[in-house]
Amino acid sequence: MRSVRLLLLSCLLLITANVAAENFAFKDMQGKQQRLSDYKGKWVLVNFWATWCPPCLEEIPDLVDMHDAKELVVIGVVMSSSADSVAAFAKQLDISYPIVIGTDKIVAQIGKVEALPTSYLYDPTGKLVSYQAGIVTREAIQNYIRSKSNK
Repeated sequence: MRSVRLLLLSCLLLITANVAAENFAFKDMQGKQQRLSDYKGKWVLVNFWATWCPPCLEEIPDLVDMHDAKELVVIGVVMSSSADSVAAFAKQLDISYPIVIGTDKIVAQIGKVEALPTSYLYDPTGKLVSYQAGIVTREAIQNYIRSKSNK
């Protein structure tokens, strides 16, 4: 009986965590509210990164290209950096997508971040469909979206 209760509690926690992630809302560095619900009908990639992280910096050009081409919406969540240093950094790299200063509260809305970079991909219905700890590439994201769109 105790194991059944633990199993039910675990399932409930997973459902609760998934619901929270699918309804995230936080402000970007420009003061604009970023809500998943505002992007219904679009693929959304939430990318956790840091200015001191070489793999994070390697994936930024692909993320900028996909965001600018409107292939998907990218929201960058920068960890362990001050707003001033991030603003200068983003300008230097021509980052065009919204950037959010990461906090524990923001991480809790999305999911675990055990490594940088970490990305969460939401489909056009707002459902979390993929999680990637480590670098992502334009080709990998395009292939994943194509495979899900052809079904």
